Amino acid sequence: MAVLKYEEIAESLRARIAAGEYAPGATIPSGRDLAEQWGVSRATAIKAVDVLRNDGVVVAKQGTGFVVTETPVARPAGARRAGSARILGGMPFLRIGTPDWAEPSTRVANALGISSGVLALRRIRILQLPDGTPNSYVEAWFPPKVAEASPRLADTAPIAEGTTRYVRRQTGRFPVEGVDITTVRLATDTEADRLQVAPGTAVAVLLHTAYDEDGRPLVCEEGVTPSSLFEQVDTYAM
Repeated sequence: MAVLKYEEIAESLRARIAAGEYAPGATIPSGRDLAEQWGVSRATAIKAVDVLRNDGVVVAKQGTGFVVTETPVARPAGARRAGSARILGGMPFLRIGTPDWAEPSTRVANALGISSGVLALRRIRILQLPDGTPNSYVEAWFPPKVAEASPRLADTAPIAEGTTRYVRRQTGRFPVEGVDITTVRLATDTEADRLQVAPGTAVAVLLHTAYDEDGRPLVCEEGVTPSSLFEQVDTYAM
């Protein structure tokens, strides 16, 4: 599929941000400047910036323009459906600890297609509400082949271009299908501590697995949200 011009501009800006050319808090070129640099209409340039804004890479700053965000923004596991507005569901997050190799639960191992006892790379984050309190506890698990080919996944520093684009650049693989399974159970002690709720609190668990065009899993995310904060709304034709 051909890459549209605004997508090319957005990816160029994303790569420059990832390389540190535009640090957190720095202003990216204006729509007018981008239009002149790329020889496109201002509307096309603005559409490119909107892609980065919707992905939480840049934010509007009054009197300045768009600046690289200093607070990473992520979408809850599963909030990646084609055609949805990517900014919806996006919220600030905190990275917890250092990415590590660990043995996933049987449920996650099955989703990743790995055998019992095989280690996978785990990245943990907490999605936050506007007042800074926890909304969801998320563990993202990457199968060995993906993690070994994408060494920055093991770094504590945020990946400005996003893990999906980074993995695609490293492996040539990208998600074409997502499977979401939502269940309910009681929070574990670790989850209760991270979510600042009482032990045994009822939680909704969303298991999101992304698959490439060959049906191979790229990542499995388990997002845990207290029942009092969980809400799923689907709108569909009848």
